[in-house]
Amino acid sequence: MSQIRRSGLRKRFHQGLRKLFSSLPKPWRFAVYRRMVDCDPAPSERLELKVAETQEELEACFHILHDAYVGSGFMKPDPSGLRVTIYHSLPTTTTLCAKYDGEVVGTISMVREGVFGFPLQSVFDLEGVRAKGGKVAEISALAVAPAFRKTGGAILFPLMKFMHQYCTEFFDTRHLVIAVNPDKIELYEALLFFKRLKEQTVDNYDFANGAPAVGATLDLHEAEDVFAKGYRGRPARKNLHQYFFRQSLPNIKLPERRYHTTNDPVMTPPLLDYFFNQRVQVFAHLADRKKALLWSVYRQPEFRPVLPMLSGGGEDLGKALRQYPRYSMRCPGQINLPASNGLPAIGRVPLDVIEVSAQGFQAECKHDLPLNVEGQVEIELGHNTRSRLLAHAVRKRETEQGTFFGFRIDDPDRNWRSFVSELEMGQTARDLAA
Repeated sequence: MSQIRRSGLRKRFHQGLRKLFSSLPKPWRFAVYRRMVDCDPAPSERLELKVAETQEELEACFHILHDAYVGSGFMKPDPSGLRVTIYHSLPTTTTLCAKYDGEVVGTISMVREGVFGFPLQSVFDLEGVRAKGGKVAEISALAVAPAFRKTGGAILFPLMKFMHQYCTEFFDTRHLVIAVNPDKIELYEALLFFKRLKEQTVDNYDFANGAPAVGATLDLHEAEDVFAKGYRGRPARKNLHQYFFRQSLPNIKLPERRYHTTNDPVMTPPLLDYFFNQRVQVFAHLADRKKALLWSVYRQPEFRPVLPMLSGGGEDLGKALRQYPRYSMRCPGQINLPASNGLPAIGRVPLDVIEVSAQGFQAECKHDLPLNVEGQVEIELGHNTRSRLLAHAVRKRETEQGTFFGFRIDDPDRNWRSFVSELEMGQTARDLAA
C-alpha cells in the first residue's frame, strides 16, 4: 500500500472519529476532554516560566506565535517571521513565556483594557461581563513550539497555571475573555469552564485573518468553586482545580514589585523601535488618533525619537500630552473626615485606590463621602511604603460595579512625591522594583 494511500486512509479514519465524537451528547464529550488532562505537579527544573522582557525572549515568543498562526491560517506569513500587534506595545499587555533549557518554547499574552481597548471587544458583546464589575483582560497569543506540542500538556498546562496566577495576584483582573476558533471552543468550555458570549460565532474575525471565532469568558471570582465541582474526586494529575488553586510550581518566576502596581511594562525605547519600527511596520500604519494615544502613554523624552509622528495637525497630540498621566494601582487606604459645614465627623473609612496621578487619585468606597471636604488620607503604596496626605473628593461616580470617587490632593507627603516621580520616570517594571 502506497504511503499516499495510507495517509488518505488515516485522514478519513480521523475524520470519522471526530464526526462520531461530535455526535455524542455534550456532557459526554466534556467528560472525555477532562479525562485527557495530564498536569504534572512537579515539572522538570529545566522548565522556567517568567514574564518575557528581553529582546531575545520577546522575539522568540513572536516567532513561535507567527508560525502557529500561519500554520492555522490565522495570519498570512510576514517577512519578519514575527507576529507583533499594536497591543504588544502597551504597558497594559503582559507576555509570558515558557523556557526549557533556556530556550523559549511557549508563550501567552494577557491584554488588559488600555488606550486601544482589546481585540475582541470590536465584535463581541461584553455588556454582561462588565455589569458584574472588575477589570477585563483578553487572553490571546497562545502558542507552543512544534517540538513540544505532543508532550501531553507539559508546556501548555504550566503556562495556563502561570497565566491564572498572574491574573489573580498581579494583574488586577476579574474577567478573562477569549476569541477562539469554533473547533477549539469546547476545550475551553470543558477544561476551563469558559462560558460563551452572546454572539455564538463570528464568521469573519479580522484579528485572526478573517477566520471564524467564538467569544467566551471566565469569571475568576467564581472559578475556584466551579473548578472544585467539575474536578471533584479526580486524581492529582487530572485535577485542574488542585493544580490551579492548591498546587505551587517553583518553576514560576513571578515579577518583583516594590509598589502595588498592576502592570509590568517591559518596552524600553530600543525595544519599541526594534519590534514596531524595524522588524514589523506596526507604528507606521497607525491612524493619527492611535499615534496620539501612544504619545499619551509614553511621555518620557527618551521615547520621542521612536514614536510615530502624526500625519495631520498636532491637536490630538497636544490634547493627550496636556493631560496628567494616570497609573493603574490596587492600593488599600483609608480617609478620616472631620465634622464640616454642619455634617458630623465620619471617622476612618476604607478606600480601594485604583488609579493615581501627580494631582490626585481615584478610589472605590462603599461609604457615601461628602464632596469638597478635606480629610486625612493614608494609602499603602507598597508592602513597606505608606503615604499620609490631605485630600478631598471632588467628584462621585456610581456604577453597577460600585461607587468611585475622584480625589484631589491638597498636601502630598514625601513618600507620595517620590512614588509619583518614580512612576513618571520609570520605563519598565524593573525600574520600579529597584
